[in-house]
Amino acid sequence: MTDRVTICECFARDGLQHEETDVPADAKIGLIGAFADAGFTRVEATSYSHPERVPAFRDASEVLAGLPRPAGVSYKATCPNPRAVRRALADLDAGHGAHELSLLVSATESHTERNMRTTRERQWAAVAEMVRLAGGRFRLVGVISVAFGCPFEGHVDPGVVAEDAARFADLGVDMVTLGDTTGLATPSTVKAMFGRVASAHPEVPFIAHFHNTRGSGIANCVAALEAGCRDFDSSLGGVGGHPTRIQYGQGMTGNVCTEDLVNLLESEGVGTGLDLGKLMDASRMCERVLGRRLYSMVARAGFGPAGRKEFQDA
Repeated sequence: MTDRVTICECFARDGLQHEETDVPADAKIGLIGAFADAGFTRVEATSYSHPERVPAFRDASEVLAGLPRPAGVSYKATCPNPRAVRRALADLDAGHGAHELSLLVSATESHTERNMRTTRERQWAAVAEMVRLAGGRFRLVGVISVAFGCPFEGHVDPGVVAEDAARFADLGVDMVTLGDTTGLATPSTVKAMFGRVASAHPEVPFIAHFHNTRGSGIANCVAALEAGCRDFDSSLGGVGGHPTRIQYGQGMTGNVCTEDLVNLLESEGVGTGLDLGKLMDASRMCERVLGRRLYSMVARAGFGPAGRKEFQDA
């Protein structure tokens, strides 16, 4: 392989938050175990969102307690506020905590108000408190939502996103995610943004998180790769997006399909470290759990020549 990337599998959190289907904890545990078995070293496992607001994750502690713990696999949980970090600390003290926490901000006031019911100023104050509470016991991932465009305000000033990235870096987070929340990014805006933040903060790994709302998700991943990004989020079957009770997206709000992204990367000689056969097994498990065909094209057509060669060599 001429290059290598890390993909965080997001089906169990960013994927399931968009679903009406109630997936029981034991099914989530089985899925996440299959993701780890396929070779994912980072898996977004759950969220400490308020259980009444996002009921899909009312079982967060139960899921984390039941997960297999293979060496080298990190589980991530989303924390929208300090109360969530306290829950994460309680689970960690009980011996079954997450390894990583996502701390969320939005690049616009309108999305912050709609998605988090607060202001940007108050959310940044909350993030600083969350970092203090975490006390260095987790890997911290700062997430900037609507980094490439807002469904309420439209254009997002790249300077604001760059300032948000700098604030996360100053707080000492370990990684920063640039999120294209409703699929408004284009390859040119992606290259410009990743180039800008990476040159300003070369010590911080930046994560590409693209939604395929307008069919440009894979192209944007390639643009991020060409700009030097080596960390990506995606979801098996392309499921995910905003929580079901927050209706601001149109069309396909889901994430980039993991299967399709892996196929393209491997075909281009970019290693993912994944077992492609087990990845397809996990893809089929996701479809069975949700009871329908999902959105991956590779799930229907199969891997290209690079993938077929791996199956032959196995």
